[in-house]
Amino acid sequence: MAALDPITQKFILHWGEMGTRWGVNRTVAQIHALLYLSPKPLNAEEIATTLAVARSNVSTSLRELQSWGIVRVVHVLGDRRDHFESMKDVWEMFRVILGERKRREIDPTLAVLRECVDSLEKGSGAQAYTRERLDEMLEFISTMTTLYDEVRHLPPPALRGLARLRGKILKMVTPFSVRGGRA
Repeated sequence: MAALDPITQKFILHWGEMGTRWGVNRTVAQIHALLYLSPKPLNAEEIATTLAVARSNVSTSLRELQSWGIVRVVHVLGDRRDHFESMKDVWEMFRVILGERKRREIDPTLAVLRECVDSLEKGSGAQAYTRERLDEMLEFISTMTTLYDEVRHLPPPALRGLARLRGKILKMVTPFSVRGGRA
């Protein structure tokens, strides 16, 4: 792979920084950015050389990206090495990442919340207050999970259309929230 142009380099560095803020290893995020911008699949050696990172770090990072479902192995005619490419459709990538984060983070949290609520008896005092707080959190996360489950089944064009509604959705639901006593 040729040296990176300044714009590509800037994006890759920024994506790595954003990755750390999202709880993703910087190298994992940078490799993802490189593959996303690459017009052709790259092998691990090309990735390591281009980003100046250890080959072992590239291998580990590629496995992580594959476990997320946003990078896949492809084969190039005449080359026995594995090559890698990123998902290119940002809407589908968003859907995949959101689904994976839900599976890894939200689902276990829901399970623990349900366990905690089920373990607390309806009583008084501190336990009643704790149960009330946990019930509220459980209802919120359950509601958001249900909303996510409904939205994730939308085809990408419908999801794009929904996202473009932005302020129109707020205008549609504002009369309901005002009537319900909430502003």
